[in-house]
Amino acid sequence: MKIMSHSQDMTLEIGYKIAKLLNKGDVISLNGDLGAGKTHLVKGLAKGLEVQEDITSPTFTIVNEYYGKMPLYHFDVYRISDITELYEIGFEEYIYGEGVSIVEWGNLVEELLPDYTIKINIKILDDNTREIEILNFNKELVL
Repeated sequence: MKIMSHSQDMTLEIGYKIAKLLNKGDVISLNGDLGAGKTHLVKGLAKGLEVQEDITSPTFTIVNEYYGKMPLYHFDVYRISDITELYEIGFEEYIYGEGVSIVEWGNLVEELLPDYTIKINIKILDDNTREIEILNFNKELVL
């Protein structure tokens, strides 16, 4: 499925609508160049999961935990130098736990992600337009 987003607000709305279809244990691999809108999509996902906190990219902490109607684990693996860093923070307990896990730059650690991982790729088309491709998501998304 491919969706065009023409603004940050639209990207937030797409994330919100995806979140309404998620279940405990779902894992999302979120990929795209710097500035593509990954964190904006995560903000929409968090809103859809009823998270009240401000969402920030966990660039230097690797994972941020948020709580809404279910836990949201937001990973950024861009700066990890070795996948053992993920094991040290209990990555598998998060991924196979009771919340939704979102892994920014998930393509860098694809071998650690379950087969059922939902893959979302964001491609920059111009300053305001993004192509959002959603793979391995077997639910009907109505925009």
